[in-house]
Amino acid sequence: MRRHSTPQTAQSQLASPASWVWVFLLLPLCAGSLHAQSVEPAVHDFLVPVPPVAMGAFIGKKLDASYQNRILAQDIDRLVEPFRHREETYCWQSEFWGKWFTSALLAYRYHPTPDLKQRLDTAVDGLLATQSADGYIGNYGPEHHLAAWDIWGRKYCMLGLLGYYDLTREPKALAAAIRLADHLIGELAERDALIVKQGNHRGMAASSVLEPICQLYVRTGEPRFLEFAEEIVRQWETPEGPQLLSKSGVDVGRRFPRPTSNWYGWEQGQKAYEMMSCYEGLLELYRITGKEEYRAAVEATWANILQTEINIAGSGAAMEAWFGGKQLQTLPIYHHQETCVTVTWIKLSQQLLRLTGDARYADAIEQAFYNALLGSMKPDGSDWAKYTPLSGQRLEGSEQCGMGLNCCVASGPRALFTLPQTTVMQAPDGVQVNFYTTGSWKTQAPDGSQVELIQSTNYPVEPEVRITVNPSETTEMAVRVRIPGWSEQTTLKVNGEEQSAPQAGSYARIERVWKAGDTISLTLDLRGRVHRLGQFPEHTAIVRGPIVLARDARLGDPELSAILQPVESAPGFIELKPIEPPAADLWMAFEATFLPEAYTETGPKPIQVLLCDYATAGNTLDGFPFFKVWLPQLINPRTVPQP
Repeated sequence: MRRHSTPQTAQSQLASPASWVWVFLLLPLCAGSLHAQSVEPAVHDFLVPVPPVAMGAFIGKKLDASYQNRILAQDIDRLVEPFRHREETYCWQSEFWGKWFTSALLAYRYHPTPDLKQRLDTAVDGLLATQSADGYIGNYGPEHHLAAWDIWGRKYCMLGLLGYYDLTREPKALAAAIRLADHLIGELAERDALIVKQGNHRGMAASSVLEPICQLYVRTGEPRFLEFAEEIVRQWETPEGPQLLSKSGVDVGRRFPRPTSNWYGWEQGQKAYEMMSCYEGLLELYRITGKEEYRAAVEATWANILQTEINIAGSGAAMEAWFGGKQLQTLPIYHHQETCVTVTWIKLSQQLLRLTGDARYADAIEQAFYNALLGSMKPDGSDWAKYTPLSGQRLEGSEQCGMGLNCCVASGPRALFTLPQTTVMQAPDGVQVNFYTTGSWKTQAPDGSQVELIQSTNYPVEPEVRITVNPSETTEMAVRVRIPGWSEQTTLKVNGEEQSAPQAGSYARIERVWKAGDTISLTLDLRGRVHRLGQFPEHTAIVRGPIVLARDARLGDPELSAILQPVESAPGFIELKPIEPPAADLWMAFEATFLPEAYTETGPKPIQVLLCDYATAGNTLDGFPFFKVWLPQLINPRTVPQP
C-alpha cells in the first residue's frame, strides 16, 4: 500500500500546456497496465458509509418509488444511443448515461436485485461498445472535441465506469476509464489547450473532471493522473481560470462580473452546479495529498454558500447561478432552485460530513433533503421538477437534448439514494447516527464484533426516536447521535435513564459497554418556529423541526393572497396542532393561529389557518395547485424610517 509522490520535475513540465505532449508520448506505454492498487490516502475520512439492511416509513416509500418508477423505468438504450453517433456540437446528451448510472449504483447498494444488476451490466456493455480505438467515449464530432459539454460528459462516463468497477471489480470497466482519461490528457496536450478555456462557465464544467481523475489515481496508483489533477488546480488559479482557491473568501455570487451576453457561456463564473462539482473533486485531491489549502477552500466556500445563498428550503440559485439569493428568497425569483443545484449541494455536504463528522453538514443535508429535494420529486418518483419555487406552482421541466428527460430528472435520485448509506455510519470509536428514519443497519464495533442498530420512529412527524443497539457480544464503543441545530429542548435517555442535556448543533457522544437490547431514546424539539426575513417589507415563514411549512390552495380559506400575522405562543414560536391531512397527496398538516388583515378600530380576531409540509405542497400527480411559504406582513408606518 503506497502513495506516489509527484516529482518536482514532472510538476514543472506540466506547468505549460505545450509540455503535455511529453505526457502524451508516454501514454501508450502506461495505458496497458491494469494492476490496480489501492493508494493510501494522506487523509482518511472520519466516517465510513454503512448500507442499511432495510428502511421504512415515509423515506423508505420515497426510495422505493424512485427505485421502481425512475431507476428501473429508464430506457437504457436511449442513454447509449448518442454515443453511437458522433455528430454533436454543443448539447449535453453524454451526461445522461453517467447520471442515471451513478444513481442506479447507489440504488443497487441500497437494494441489490438481479433486475437492476442486469440493467447495470447492460448499460456498461452498451457504453463500452462505443469506445473508439483511441479511447474516446462521447458523442461530439472530432472537430468539436473538448468544446461545450464534451469533457463534462466524459466526466460522467468515467464516474459511472469507476463506480461499476468498485461494485464488480470488472477489469474492463477500469481499463475503459483509464483509456478515456488518457485520451483526454493526450488530446489536451496535442491541441496545446488549457482545460479551463474549454467548454462553459470559466472552465468549471470541463475541469470538474478532477473528481474521477483523482479516483483513477487512487485505484491505479498511476502518477500521471495525480499530475493531471494538480495541473487542473494550477490552471484554476491562472487569469483564465475560475480561481476556486484564491476566491474562496469571496461571496460565490460576486466572484466574477455577470455575463452581458450569453448567461450560460464561458463568462458565467457563478454557475452553482459546476462550481460545487469542482469542489467535490478538490476534496478528493485533498484526501490524496493532505494539502490543507484545498480543504480550507472547500470549507470556506461551503460556509459562504450557506450564509449567502441557501434558502429556507435548503437550496438556492436562480437561472442555475449564485446571486446572493438568501436575502431575496421572499420575492418571486426566475427559475429558482434548480434540482441539479440541490443535488450537488447535498452531495458536497455529504462529502464534508464523511470527511469531518461535523453536525453542521448533516443539518444542511437534512434541511435540503426533506424540503428542496423531496419537493422536486413527483409523488410516484417517476419525475423530478427542474425548478422548485418557494411560492407559485411546481411545474414540469422541458425535455433536453432529445433524450426524453432533462438534467434534473437524471440528477434527482443521485441525492435521494445518498441518504441510506449515510444515515448510520461507522466512526473510528464506534457508530454515528446522522439522520433519523425507521430502519436497521449492521456495522462493526472498534473491536471487530458485529453491531446492529435499529431505529424505530415516525420522525419528523413525531419527535420521538428510539435506537436499539444490538452488539453480537458485549462491547465498549461510542454511539454518537445528532442533536439538530434547531432542537433547543432535547431529551436524551439511555435505557430509560435521562442523560445531561445535549447541545443543539452537535453530536451527543455516549460511550459505554453496550449489550444487546440497550436503547437510546431521543425526544426532539418540534415546536413551530417563526422565521422572519426583511424589514420593509417583512415576511414570515413557519418551520417545524427540519420541515418548512407552506400554505396550499387545497387547504381552503383564506385565499393565498391574504395577509396573515402569526400569533406567537412565545417569542419566535407558534403553536401547531397536527391534523389529518385533508388531501391524499399531503404528508403533514397543521392548524395554527393567525391574525388576518382588518379595518376595524378594535383590530382583527384570530383565525385558524391550515399549513402543510413544503415537500408535498402543490406537489400532485394530476394538477398544479398554488402554494406559498413566505407570508408578507403589513408595513407599520410608525416603524418606517423617515425619508
